[in-house]
Amino acid sequence: MTARTLLKNARLLDPATGLDQKGDLLVADGKIAAVGSRAGADSSGASVIECHGHCLAPGFVDMRVELREPGREHEETMQSGSAAAAAGGVTTMVALPNTEPAIDDVALVEFVARRSREISGVHIRTYAAATRGLKGREITEIGLLHSAGAVAFTDANTAISDALVLRRAFSYARTFDALIVQHPEEPSLATGGHMTEGETATRLGLSGITPTAEVMMIDRDLRLVEITGARYHVAHVSTGAAIDAIRAAKTRGLPVTCDTAPPYFALNETAVGEYRTFAKLSPPLRSEGDRRAVVAGLRDGTIDAIASDHSPHPQDSKRLPFASAEAGIVGLETMLPLTLELVHNGHLTLLQALRALSQRPAEILRLPAGRLAQGAPADLVLFDLDRPGRIEIDGFRSKSKNSPFDGRPVQGRVLKTMVEGRIVFRGDN
Repeated sequence: MTARTLLKNARLLDPATGLDQKGDLLVADGKIAAVGSRAGADSSGASVIECHGHCLAPGFVDMRVELREPGREHEETMQSGSAAAAAGGVTTMVALPNTEPAIDDVALVEFVARRSREISGVHIRTYAAATRGLKGREITEIGLLHSAGAVAFTDANTAISDALVLRRAFSYARTFDALIVQHPEEPSLATGGHMTEGETATRLGLSGITPTAEVMMIDRDLRLVEITGARYHVAHVSTGAAIDAIRAAKTRGLPVTCDTAPPYFALNETAVGEYRTFAKLSPPLRSEGDRRAVVAGLRDGTIDAIASDHSPHPQDSKRLPFASAEAGIVGLETMLPLTLELVHNGHLTLLQALRALSQRPAEILRLPAGRLAQGAPADLVLFDLDRPGRIEIDGFRSKSKNSPFDGRPVQGRVLKTMVEGRIVFRGDN
């Protein structure tokens, strides 16, 4: 017998078509069977979920998550990461390959797919390493890894600094129309730095990382894209100069996309305060001018996607002197409310925000997600756009509680998350 669920009286939001209207949505056998007025008419025998006018949208596609499995399961597992993702409205997440061992062969790509099926939570896909062991010297078997299910290729939080190695990776990837994702930071300018260069770093006596390190790497990479024609994605852009370079490259028709993460539009370098290690990231928090440039890049579409940049470090690696602490924070469970700040403040429309959270990352990674359309997977998020609250890290499902947003007032809350028609998260209604 066909499993059917009717979601009634929702505000239906589909960034792919511009849909924003009240209506119903029918799910049958894990797929969207009908959207709008016809959905209720075709719903005989279906179980009913009353949505009370709340927002119903495609589940979010988080294209930048560290899951630590295999190798460092004490920090995060696919199971705990899946629970955190579901609580944040994420129905598909893509794991970075910086595990132990690094995901650089077919067996490990297949391991992630198998574990995802066993967990039966959100969809977990994986990148494969662009170079063996993430060492930046020898490119991996991109063709075999692509065929095995790797969605793209990256050295995670390490830039591919050797131009010849990157050119070879681009050329090899171009053969399979595969995507290369780069951490944009010129290593020789960043080594030994702990926060962005400027007045705050000087006052705190911390070694600075020049913002130029980001755009220098991007400028070099764009020259190689011109030579090879490969698809290129810039991760977590954080500076106005980098955004300007990407905007110009898109104008020239180069196959370039990029993402950012909520800290880069919700915080600036002053969040470091008096050596607050929960605000230590890579790339580091930038100036207020750069923060505003990130908001502008999202508004005009130069920045395609918003990713959580979820980095679940244990407490003992963050509660250290600033220079010794690990860089990175968790983000799966805060991505929606922080993004909705841009909506409530008038910087983005709701559909623009949802496009960056679901449609565009799905398109960039060529995943079957990000749409409210008949026949599409019933990967859905129901959320209250206006529910006031505070971010409370003690309630996180992630094993890590490292976030500079603890106690921050927000508006917006996930009520339900569905994967292939199954409810994988229930919030407070």
